[in-house]
Amino acid sequence: MRRFTLVISFLVIAIMASGQAIFKGGEGALNTFLQKHIVYPEFSSRNCIGGIIYISFKVQQDGSLKEIAVQKGMGIDLDDEALRVVKLTRGMWSISSPGITEARMVLPIRFSPDNNRCISVNNITRQQAVQAYQNRQELENAVTNYYKNKYAGKADTTKEQEIIALKQQLGFDDELIGELLQKADAKQKQGDTDGACEDWNFIRNIGSNRADDFIAHYCGKQ
Repeated sequence: MRRFTLVISFLVIAIMASGQAIFKGGEGALNTFLQKHIVYPEFSSRNCIGGIIYISFKVQQDGSLKEIAVQKGMGIDLDDEALRVVKLTRGMWSISSPGITEARMVLPIRFSPDNNRCISVNNITRQQAVQAYQNRQELENAVTNYYKNKYAGKADTTKEQEIIALKQQLGFDDELIGELLQKADAKQKQGDTDGACEDWNFIRNIGSNRADDFIAHYCGKQ
């Protein structure tokens, strides 16, 4: 059983548009798509963090999307996941207003942690969460840069024990790798090979070979 299971809820508050565009099938279909495709990201999952992330994008006449960006986020991994899932909706939008060639949209996506599991967890303020994430990113970068250099034959291997200790501090263990493999598999089944390859390469870059076969098969030279 996975250590961190959270309930995801989504809110399409009021899709703001300059020029009318709709998701094919309507709001219900959009919410169903989000429920099916969002994978609650690791840091926010572990820390019971939720929030609303606003993603802006432009819908073209052929249903394609451009200028997809976080308009308002929290500066943590929820931003990345909201951005990823909106990219998966390419081709699923249509412009309904005659004479409009492009519609600018803002899609709010709300992530809600499981209150049953998180009720005993101390709340982290938004700023504290951002700072904690940034601090963690610096430590993660130290680990991943070490292994990238090691694979390239450039690492100072006398520091390997320090890196191993840092991995233990960050919780980079077999259980976490198993969780990341499950998330990568879910993304791959959605057709999001790029997202899956990011997870597989992260596993490799924290010193594990458990994703090597997937990288070789799906990720080419990534």
